[in-house]
Amino acid sequence: MSVVVDNPEEVVSTLDGQLDHEVSLVVFGRGAICLGYTNAPVEYQTTQDVDGIIRMGQLESLVNDESFWDAVDRTNLILEPKGLYITHLFQADQVFLRPEWEGFIVPVLRPATRFLKLFRPHTVDLILTKMMRGNDPQDMQDVEFLIRHDGITREQMEPAFRDVRMPDIQELRDAFERALPVVRGLLDAAAQT
Repeated sequence: MSVVVDNPEEVVSTLDGQLDHEVSLVVFGRGAICLGYTNAPVEYQTTQDVDGIIRMGQLESLVNDESFWDAVDRTNLILEPKGLYITHLFQADQVFLRPEWEGFIVPVLRPATRFLKLFRPHTVDLILTKMMRGNDPQDMQDVEFLIRHDGITREQMEPAFRDVRMPDIQELRDAFERALPVVRGLLDAAAQT
């Protein structure tokens, strides 16, 4: 009998197996939803990559950690035949987040790992990250799941919308403005059910 492993779990487990020291990583995107939330729809298990956020306080040490980057490269080589990979590792200032987001990160306990210590952003912050591509239908589907899963309200999100820290790139600001009414609509719809 074989154990069924979803794609994000396989990516994370493979990376953990390539590491030789402890590394802390905040995952986001569909990989974070798959690994960090109970009862996530099965479709999240098929995402082919895992994205990460490098906290500003760990930026210098992680950038200079050649062993970590070698482990990422080996992981991607191992997983390439399956079309899986660990892909974008963004600096925290390149992602839509609340200024105080680091104080609210949540441990991700699945899968069990030896060296890789995983976290995900708080649901409010994860919703903000999903607004980076505007009102992309897949991202808005993810936002709807997150809102309903954690009972997120408009009262919780409005301060985050006001205070969101985002890169000073007009295309990203425009994306946020396109996503904002859609996310507010999803929040309002959830409040009525």
